[in-house]
Amino acid sequence: MQAFTALTGLVAPLDRANVDTDQIIPKQFLKTIKRTGLREGLFFDWRKQKDGSQDPSFFLNQPRFQGATILLTRDNFGCGSSREHAPWALLDQGFRCIVGSSFADIFYNNCFQNGMLPVVLKADEVLAMMKDVLATPGYQLTVDLESQTVTTPDGVRSHFEIDPFRKDCLYRGLDAIGLTLQQETAITSYEARRQTEAPWLFTDLRQNQGNA
Repeated sequence: MQAFTALTGLVAPLDRANVDTDQIIPKQFLKTIKRTGLREGLFFDWRKQKDGSQDPSFFLNQPRFQGATILLTRDNFGCGSSREHAPWALLDQGFRCIVGSSFADIFYNNCFQNGMLPVVLKADEVLAMMKDVLATPGYQLTVDLESQTVTTPDGVRSHFEIDPFRKDCLYRGLDAIGLTLQQETAITSYEARRQTEAPWLFTDLRQNQGNA
């Protein structure tokens, strides 16, 4: 998993509350377990007009927001089903951080497991940023995980809370597998010791390996 330390990036605004995971990545794009190529389905229904053409008013279709790495949104982002394809699609689009006033719990957890930082700020702070990003082409934010701050172009700094364990894992780029592999030496040592202490537990395993 890619570590997250600090990010200064272009901000894309999604000025909507209660964005559910079916809107983030509709069900027809859930057939794959690959984490790439999902950007094509990101906000699919909102990106299109009734005739199937691109909706020029939607932010992902606007040239000024191409290359954005920070998504700014509103309350209860990521509600609905627990599909992990939602953070995958956002990551495939290039977003490494999502800033909002609240997130659905499962989506919030899934972000950390995939190397993306969800930042919770006060509603008035998000509203002020939303107004500025809509009014200012090239608007950027600096998100620093170590200091737990979000800094605007004019120097206004907002602090966000984060669980220390999640912070440490994301900062070092460790998902559940990465955390387990940190104990690989101890695990290997234990397995070797158990085969000596209780060889009968491994008899069938050795026989199967010999027959393979």
